[in-house]
Amino acid sequence: MSVFEVQNLSLHYLTRFGQKIHAVTDVSFTMEKGEILGIAGESGCGKSTLVNGLMGLFIPPLYPTSGDVRVGGESLMNRSPKDIRENVLCRKVSMIPQGAFNALNPTCKVKDIAADVIAAHMKEVDKKHIYSRLRERFDLFGMNTDKVLNSHPIQLTAGERQRSVIGISTLLNPQMVIADEPTSALDVTTQKVVIKMIFDLLEKGIFSTMIFITHELPLLRHVADNIAIMYAGEFVEVGTTEQIVFDPRHPYTKALMGAMLSAEPGQKQKKPTAIEGAPPNLANPIEGCRFAERCPVAKPECRKNKQDIRMVAGRQVRCEYAE
Repeated sequence: MSVFEVQNLSLHYLTRFGQKIHAVTDVSFTMEKGEILGIAGESGCGKSTLVNGLMGLFIPPLYPTSGDVRVGGESLMNRSPKDIRENVLCRKVSMIPQGAFNALNPTCKVKDIAADVIAAHMKEVDKKHIYSRLRERFDLFGMNTDKVLNSHPIQLTAGERQRSVIGISTLLNPQMVIADEPTSALDVTTQKVVIKMIFDLLEKGIFSTMIFITHELPLLRHVADNIAIMYAGEFVEVGTTEQIVFDPRHPYTKALMGAMLSAEPGQKQKKPTAIEGAPPNLANPIEGCRFAERCPVAKPECRKNKQDIRMVAGRQVRCEYAE
């Protein structure tokens, strides 16, 4: 049994006028124990909406259209917000947010924020045991445990705050961790420390699988086993990290790699090229390929024919002309 399964998941927003905005369409993938999946794409491509769906957080105006999300064989669909909060979040699926400073209550010490997470899900545990558990867990992170736990967020460095958030997010040993650009506001040296910490937690079995979301495709080269490229609510290419970074087949993946600075061998001499145009407005119906208006190799039929995902050179590609 896979640790995490997503089957044909589609999500939509419902406007106050009753219009459905299809933000995520037909996303499917499975993850095994120890696997890290990277998800990359432009801002507005549906990554954040997908994250909410993967956690079972269907808070209006977001609604599931179809599909299923399963953690350890257990479905997250058609469950009440109370059930999801008490029995899924932190226990089975947890999230590492992008802005560590915004994720931490500035009026509370780190130990109290962390203790609240444990107390909310393990009501039978006394406070003495909670703080003992916190010290034991934070000792793994290579920080001054007493200093960090007894500090307010503003008293910590950016790296300490981010590592604290990772520690709090994984306190209850969730099966799946979703990291939403956890290194975006950090310098390169601190990024390395944070990524090493994530790998250490995975190796120690603190969590089983991980989804790593970022705009930086070259970063995923050093983090992920597999990468999914997302555009306008769809996965357009899914393959191994080596395939996506060094041998992209979908025109959007190629354009995305071409728009980034990269220190990878054979690519660092290339000058970045901007992707012309903007993603489509999902409030309007789209008949054909969603990337057709920006695609440099689009054919007239691309604007008319819906593109289905298919196997090309050992990976999934949503383009009938990809080779």
